[in-house]
Amino acid sequence: MSRRVKEEDPLSSGVLVFGQQLRREVPGGIGTYTRSLIAGAARLAQSERPPLRLFASRSPVRPDPLEELGIPVDTSWLSPFLLDRGFEIGMPRIGRDASVVHAVSLAVPPTSVPLTVALHDIAFRSVPDAYPRHGLRWHERALRRVARHAAFCIVPSIATKNAVRDSGVGIGEDRMEIVEYGSDHLPDGDTEATAGVLRRLGVGGDFLMTVGTLEPRKNLIRLFDAYGLARAKLDEAWPLVVVGPVGWGKGAIRPPKGVVFAGEVAPSVLAGLYERARIVAYVPLIEGFGLPVAEAMRAGAAVVSSPVPSSGGAAFEVDPTDVEEIAEALVAVGNDGELHDRLVAAGRERARSLTWEETARRHVTIWRRVANGAS
Repeated sequence: MSRRVKEEDPLSSGVLVFGQQLRREVPGGIGTYTRSLIAGAARLAQSERPPLRLFASRSPVRPDPLEELGIPVDTSWLSPFLLDRGFEIGMPRIGRDASVVHAVSLAVPPTSVPLTVALHDIAFRSVPDAYPRHGLRWHERALRRVARHAAFCIVPSIATKNAVRDSGVGIGEDRMEIVEYGSDHLPDGDTEATAGVLRRLGVGGDFLMTVGTLEPRKNLIRLFDAYGLARAKLDEAWPLVVVGPVGWGKGAIRPPKGVVFAGEVAPSVLAGLYERARIVAYVPLIEGFGLPVAEAMRAGAAVVSSPVPSSGGAAFEVDPTDVEEIAEALVAVGNDGELHDRLVAAGRERARSLTWEETARRHVTIWRRVANGAS
């Protein structure tokens, strides 16, 4: 009588996630991706999920915030600066005892085991003027390192996949797969804290909202110009609340009347603002996915946006370079209750299909395939 022998899981040695982005002062969307991917993996069935560990530089503070993610953290003795510089010249090598190393951005670590990379976008190719010269040089070098060393790349949209394929660095479609990101990473809105922020800003009723920085590709200046045109045509002169770290915008531009800066807010307040906003406007020049749109739709906001992949066609889409078109969209969605409600319903439906558990499941499938020697 023959016995069935259980094959060893190709990920039995685990996946080492290079989480250096979480050491940045502003981890941004890549930080959200990293934290949410780990949280999504934790929701998978025990039989599905591989052992996960993080690797990063030594922590500048104690306790180490990475330890709050609930998985082991391998910490280098190098500072963030020295680790970044060392990786540029191929040292130190990491992940010798892992099945796969996963880089969450273009910052890829040297490793002798199969490497997968999350390529969120290559916007530096499409809007080079949005990057300083040293930033452009770094991104170009990093993309070519990915092309040389990555066994496989995970991209969030067909737009990113096509851009990478056509970039000329040698990453073909056979080394990429589209995995959309989740929308369920924010906590429930904190009603009391949100109301406190709005009182501080002098916002007592409905308002419009955007999330972003003054970096050129986020396109806030055109959005401010559009709001300036739209404000007098709205049913009420609703203010535009800008959410982002303190200091963004102030002094760099002269926003029109009605624009107020909330600064950086807690995730529960961000969720609360999304829930209360009459419109969330997000009009970047280019996005690989567009997490703020997914967040807003999940919270039940009507969204005016560029045709970012995360919207899935459920937003009121505009040409981000056309100020008048953006203004007309704000007026239409703000004043037409039926249109507003249709966008809310469509956005909720779209967001329901975007979960970090499914994103993590797709990552694990790719990691197993790569560890098994297939791409």
